[in-house]
Amino acid sequence: MFRVVIPARWQSSRFPGKPLASIEGRPMITHVYERARASRAAAVIVATDDERIAAAARAAGADVCMTAASHASGTDRIAEVARARDFRGEDIIVNLQGDEPRMPAALIDQVAAVLEAHPAAAISTLATAVATREQYLDPNVVKVVTDREGRALYFSRAPIPHDRDTGAHEARRHVGLYAYRVGALLRLASLPPTRLEQLEKLEQLRALEHGMEIRVADAVQPPGPDVNTPDDLRRL
Repeated sequence: MFRVVIPARWQSSRFPGKPLASIEGRPMITHVYERARASRAAAVIVATDDERIAAAARAAGADVCMTAASHASGTDRIAEVARARDFRGEDIIVNLQGDEPRMPAALIDQVAAVLEAHPAAAISTLATAVATREQYLDPNVVKVVTDREGRALYFSRAPIPHDRDTGAHEARRHVGLYAYRVGALLRLASLPPTRLEQLEKLEQLRALEHGMEIRVADAVQPPGPDVNTPDDLRRL
């Protein structure tokens, strides 16, 4: 059993008000919520700091939890929900970002199942193959390297791993979909940012630097495009 929490804030440096951007005549947050409802989640909660987003989510039938506007990340926002709703430490929460209107429900189910299958893991996430050299070199495409059992070794915006002899890429692209055990989520949110996290601007490195196990599985379907900018919205 797992729950989905969708963090959705109004303020965004690249796209303010993004959760209410119109897709096919409906707010983006409605599409994300419907993707989550199509999964096997026991509950779906929209976590926001803005009454406009809350109103749109409620109109779609969503359970809404109002959270502080001061949160630096979606992880912190979800942790507030876990505390407010008194979730148990062993409960599983899937973090579905509010800018993922095309995320397949199968991937939401998969990321939760990966964590359920590995009791020692604190977090699980997904990856896909890097398709082109342009993606391999693109710092906006986060790459992940794992051990032979699927435990994350490192996430980076740099082109990793690097073939010293040929320069060929056999990399995996990180899909920004996470499942957390609540106890691990609350611990992660309580820790200060780490040096590698600050260098790469990747919050998951905080978990690795503190010895938390992150399991990575190959996504069973393509994840679909996310929306970071108005240009992304037009392409979608």
